[in-house]
Amino acid sequence: MNRLSRVRASAYPKLTLSLRVLGLRKDGYHEIEALTVSLGQPSDVVELTAVPHPGGVSFEVEGETEHVPGGMDNLAARAAEERPQAQPAPAWRVAVVGQALAARLQRPGLLQRLPRPVQWLGPFADLPQAAAGLQDAAVDLLVAHEPRLHDDWLARLQATAPALAARPKAVLYRYGAESTCAALAAAGAGLLREPQNDTVLGQWLQGVLQAPSTPSPTAVERVPPGAPPRRWDDAALADFAGLSSTIACECPRHVAELLMQLSHFEAYSAECRHRSPADAELHAYLQQVAATARARFEEALEHVALHEGLILPRTAPP
Repeated sequence: MNRLSRVRASAYPKLTLSLRVLGLRKDGYHEIEALTVSLGQPSDVVELTAVPHPGGVSFEVEGETEHVPGGMDNLAARAAEERPQAQPAPAWRVAVVGQALAARLQRPGLLQRLPRPVQWLGPFADLPQAAAGLQDAAVDLLVAHEPRLHDDWLARLQATAPALAARPKAVLYRYGAESTCAALAAAGAGLLREPQNDTVLGQWLQGVLQAPSTPSPTAVERVPPGAPPRRWDDAALADFAGLSSTIACECPRHVAELLMQLSHFEAYSAECRHRSPADAELHAYLQQVAATARARFEEALEHVALHEGLILPRTAPP
């Protein structure tokens, strides 16, 4: 039985404030330059269902269709026809240390919570066995079951399996000192204390697998490159966040507020870096991570503004 893919969404209108028709493209359409704003009302409810079709894309419109072209004369159908077919996502390659954890990871209810297929490597009884068994194998994540998590776990991993130590890590533990957990968290490891049910374990793994790789603060060569300076100050971001009250989507406000928080944490980490020589390396790392995240969210704000037809805030003076 073929699985249907159905999407139901509200379609809100946009008001075009200015429009310029530019050059003719090779496909016969024109480039345009438009300034638009989104409106909250009125709206239509659109439901799309994708079904297997031998001829590719078919398009039918139901309801009030007097002014809506059907078939392949509709621009939405033509866009869907020209869109390249999505390639299946590659399987995550996850190395597993711990027989009991490996058995749990095979449960269908847990696997259904992972958005991509997973190739389990192992299981291995301990870290040395994992290092010997994997060697030069490509690994996306190391998952280890350590019922008793000791403070030398990370050092043992770096000594016995340096290649695995450089990969994202996740540790399921039962007993461990707070200082040990703090050290592992600072090194970028994902931690989860058991007992947990399969639902929580699956959600935790999903979050760890989808999270970007976090560089270790003790490995200088893995520190991300310097981020560009801040583009917008608090006043400009606050003005931009206020625009969300006039449109249906709240994303501009949320992204602007996140940018302010990240910028302040970046500055706070820089101050701590100079006030506390003992923690200088850690705060330098946190400052770099915050700066990198802030730069990515600045790109996201630009994308959101373009999508919603909003004018970007003024750039902060150098």
